[in-house]
Amino acid sequence: MTSQPTLTKADRDPGGPGEPGDPGSGLHAGLKNRHLSMIAIGGVIGAGLFVGSSSGIATAGPGILLSYALVGTLVVLVMRMLGEMSAANPTSGSFSAHADRALGRWAGFSIGWLYWFFWVVVLAVEATAGAKILEGWIPAVPQWGWALIVMVVLTATNLVSVGSYGEFEFWFAGIKVVAIGAFIVIGGLAVFGVLPGVDSDKAGLGNLTEHGGFLPNGPGAILTGVLLVVFSFMGSEIATLAAGESEDPQRAVTKSTNSIIWRIGVFYLGSIFVVVTLLPWDDASIAEQGSYVAALDSLGIAHAGQIMNFIVLTSVLSCLNSGLYTASRMAFSLGQRGDAPKVFARTTGRGVPLAAIVVSVAFGFVAVFFNYKFPDSVFLFLVNSSGAVALFVWLVICFSQLRMRKIIQAEAPEKLVVKMWLYPYLTWATAALIVFVLGYMLTDTEGESSGRTTVLLSLLVAAVVVVIAVVKQGGRLTADDKGKDVDVDVEKEQVS
Repeated sequence: MTSQPTLTKADRDPGGPGEPGDPGSGLHAGLKNRHLSMIAIGGVIGAGLFVGSSSGIATAGPGILLSYALVGTLVVLVMRMLGEMSAANPTSGSFSAHADRALGRWAGFSIGWLYWFFWVVVLAVEATAGAKILEGWIPAVPQWGWALIVMVVLTATNLVSVGSYGEFEFWFAGIKVVAIGAFIVIGGLAVFGVLPGVDSDKAGLGNLTEHGGFLPNGPGAILTGVLLVVFSFMGSEIATLAAGESEDPQRAVTKSTNSIIWRIGVFYLGSIFVVVTLLPWDDASIAEQGSYVAALDSLGIAHAGQIMNFIVLTSVLSCLNSGLYTASRMAFSLGQRGDAPKVFARTTGRGVPLAAIVVSVAFGFVAVFFNYKFPDSVFLFLVNSSGAVALFVWLVICFSQLRMRKIIQAEAPEKLVVKMWLYPYLTWATAALIVFVLGYMLTDTEGESSGRTTVLLSLLVAAVVVVIAVVKQGGRLTADDKGKDVDVDVEKEQVS
C-alpha cells in the first residue's frame, strides 16, 4: 500500500504563483481581490443572456422563469461542489486537476482538453458576434477585420500580465453589472407603475398569467426552455481557475462560491422577470428585436437598440477576454501535469504562459476562418461538437467531488472550509439531473443544431479524447493507487 501525500502547497499547484521576474517560475499572484470579485460576478452574465433569452421566452412563455430557476439551481449545486474542492486545493487547473486526482489521469486529461476545445470555439463565436456589431457602427472596416482587431487586442492584453487581464475584465464585468442592475431597477419601477415620466400600457404582473397562462405551451416547455438557456450559464466556474493567481486563493474561492446564489437570482431571474412583466411573452417585438431591446423600447427609452448593442458588445468582449484566459490556463495546467506539451507550462518573467496563450488564440483564429469560409459545415460541426461540454464538465465535477471529499477528509479535514450540502445525496441528485438533461436533449431533433445532434457529436469528440487519454495512460481506466488507498483507509476507519 502506498502512502497518501498531504495537500502541500506544491501539490496544490506545482506551477502556481511564483516570484515575479523569474522566467519559468510559474503563474504570479497578480489578481487583486476586486478583480476576483468582479470576475465572479460578471462570470455568470454571458452574452447568451441578452441574445438567447428571446427564444426561451417564445418557447415557454412566462414559465421560462422556471427553466432559469432549474438551471440556476443546478449551477449553484455544481459550483458548491467545485468550491469545496477548489477552496481546499486552489489551482489553475480547477476541475480538471481535481478530476486528475480523484478519478484518474484519464479523467483530468479528457475533461481538460474538452474544456479547452469548448473555449477556443467560443472565441470564434464571440469574435464574430462582436465584429457584426462593430461593422454596423463602422462599416468601412469589414467584419473579418473587426474580428481580427478584437482578437489581437485581447490577446495582447492577456500577454502583458494576469493583472492586465484582471483589469480589463474588472471594467467589462462592471459595465455588465451596472447595465443589468439599472435595467432591473428601471423595469421594476415601470412594472409597478411608479417610474416617473413613463406610462407603459403593456407592463404589469398580469403578463405572468394572461395571454394563455403562466405555461401557455404546457409543462413540457419548461424542459425545452432548459435546453435553450443552460449554455448561457457557462463561465461561472472561471473564478475558481482565476483564484490560483490571486493574493488569497482560498478566500477568493469561498467568497465566489457563497455568493453564487444571489448572483444568479438577481442577474438571471431578476432580469428575465422584468422582461416578461414589462411585455406579454407573445409580443412580436420580443422575437423581432430581442427581449431586452423590446423591453427598453416599451418604456420609450431612446436609442434602446444601440444601448443594448453596446452592452452586448461589452459582454462579448468580456467573454472573449475570459475565454482566452481560461483556455490558456487550462492548457498551462495540462502542460504541468504532462498531459500537453511541456512548453505550455513555461511562463515569462511576468508569469504569463506565453505558448499556451498563443496556441489557444491560434486555434481561435482558425475557427474564425472556418466561420467565414465554411459556416454551414466545418464551423457548424465545431459548434455542435463542443455544445454539450458544459454538461460534461458539470458531471465530472459531481463525480470528482464524491471521491475528493474522502481524500480531503483523510489528509487535511481543516481545509474543508466550503462543504457541499447534504453530501453525498445532493451530489448524486445533481448528477442524475445532468444526465436527465442530456437524455432529454436527445429528444430534440429539430434543426441542424438540435439537441440530439449536439449531444451525439459532443459524445463523439469526448470518446475520441478519452481513447487518446487511455492509450496515453497505458489503458489505466481507474483512479490512481493513491485515490484507492484513501478509499480503503477511510473504509477501515469507518469499520473501526
